[in-house]
Amino acid sequence: MATESPDYRLSDADENVHLGVWNKELAPALSVESGAVVEFECRDAANGKFDEESTPEDLMETSFAGHPLTGPVHVEGAEPGDVLEIELLDFQHKGIGVSYFYPESAEKGLLPAVFDEPGLYIWDLDGDVGHFVNGIEVPLHPFPGIVGLAPSAPGDHSTTPPRRVGGNLDIKHLTAGSTLYLPIEVSGAMASIGDCHAAQGDGEVCVTGIEAPMDVTARLSVRSDMDIDQPRFETTGPFTPTGVDEQMYGTTGVADDLMDATKLAVRHMIDHLNEERGLTRSEAYLLCSAAVDLKLNQVVNQPNWTVSAYLPESLFPEEQTGE
Repeated sequence: MATESPDYRLSDADENVHLGVWNKELAPALSVESGAVVEFECRDAANGKFDEESTPEDLMETSFAGHPLTGPVHVEGAEPGDVLEIELLDFQHKGIGVSYFYPESAEKGLLPAVFDEPGLYIWDLDGDVGHFVNGIEVPLHPFPGIVGLAPSAPGDHSTTPPRRVGGNLDIKHLTAGSTLYLPIEVSGAMASIGDCHAAQGDGEVCVTGIEAPMDVTARLSVRSDMDIDQPRFETTGPFTPTGVDEQMYGTTGVADDLMDATKLAVRHMIDHLNEERGLTRSEAYLLCSAAVDLKLNQVVNQPNWTVSAYLPESLFPEEQTGE
């Protein structure tokens, strides 16, 4: 699809980036009219801490100040009770990405108790493909992990949890061509974008997708004719990691707690990737976060719920798939 030329460009210079917090008192990095197209230059979630030579040990030696977000952008005419329509027009990665997970001591991710040591992988992003170990190729479908507005509550608010005004939604379907609608709580809306992912499985189970610095082009429009209480969106997907309906391998978790069921599904997928596909357990966990989708199969057959993990078999080289 053709990309519109931006009316404004907001670089990732320090003065245009806020780290780890939302705050309605932050000075706007840019003020635009409703309907303006803005190109946001976004740092990766680790704020540029890693490069091609980085190792898992570097992860534990690095302190993070929180997500670096480009913005906030003040949109003229935006008032509490209105809605900000954010049309996501284009994403351009910069050829490198990183996925990582923390050890048990950090208590982060879906399965912190399973891994005593950290894991980290540097991705070579080549056009629409991310190259993993053993010839595995993950299709890229970039999106912003964080796109949101300033909350009305006073003070600093962590960028880690999502809110009714957006933020760390991690909705992998907010790809180019999608439109996100967010309720506005403060004058000017005060929109920021960051934490971009070149790809991610539904669940982002190890706590990272393919984290990547990226340029995001979006149109910001005030909608006074809408009344919503939480984020809504329109998207054409893709709704599978590869963008097509194809052969999948699934593992299932059944438990009386949805999180327990989710953990079981992912642990069984890690077992499969380790035993049948030759990945180390750390590599398997990273791949699950980048390219395995979690789905709620049923939440009505109490007392037990069903969650499954779906792996596209086309990720693997032909000699591993038998084609």
